[in-house]
This record gives sequence, C-alpha cells and structure tokens, in this order.
Amino acid sequence: MRKTFRQAAKYAVVGLVNTLLTMVVIYVMMKWLHCREGLSNITGYVAGLLNSFVWNKQWTFKESTTSWRKGVLRFALAFAVCYLLQWSLVTFLNGYLDIDHYYNHLIGMVFYTVLNFVLNKIYTFKD
Repeated sequence: MRKTFRQAAKYAVVGLVNTLLTMVVIYVMMKWLHCREGLSNITGYVAGLLNSFVWNKQWTFKESTTSWRKGVLRFALAFAVCYLLQWSLVTFLNGYLDIDHYYNHLIGMVFYTVLNFVLNKIYTFKD
C-alpha cells in the first residue's frame, strides 16, 4: 500500500507537469493560433503523453520490469482508452455546461488523470 501511495505521489508530480504542458499547448493552439478544439486537444495530449511515458517509466514505476517496447504499447493503449473517454466527457460537457469550453477540458483532465493512473498501475507498468 505504501508503494502505491509513493507511486501516486510521483504520478501526481509528473501529472502536474503534464497538465501544465498539455494545457499550455491547448491554450496556445486554441486562443493564439485559432486552431480547432479537436486538433488543439490531441496535440496537447500527445505532448503530455511523450513526457509522461518517459518520466513514469523511469521514475514513478521504476521498479517495473515491463520492457520499454511492451511499456510503450501498453501505455499507448491505456492512453487511447483514457483519451477517448475524456474527449467524450468534454464533448458531453460542451453540450450541457454554459461555460467556456476551455474549462471543460480542465474537468476532462481530472477524469483522465485518475483513470490513467489506475490503468498504468494495474496494466502498463504492473510488477
């Protein structure tokens, strides 16, 4: 249990950096470059994804014996599942909440982060 809490704390640090990186990319693309939401969202998540895999493989779940190759494949699958679910949530919120869509992306990121930690812990980097 202590190991899981330690991993969750490290994941939170990596996640904070990823969140900032992802949201900056989304913000710049949507607000400065006037790109579409979908393109901005996926580009932001890809930037965070690359950062996340490296830091989680080498720091958060460093005890994992999962190979880099298997880890990349599992990480990509976990990302795809979480991304599709968060994008569905953002799309739903955009239709039902009368707020700037940017804030719906923040809500989606919280959902994504919790689900992604669980999948990485039990699937991607399982011991």
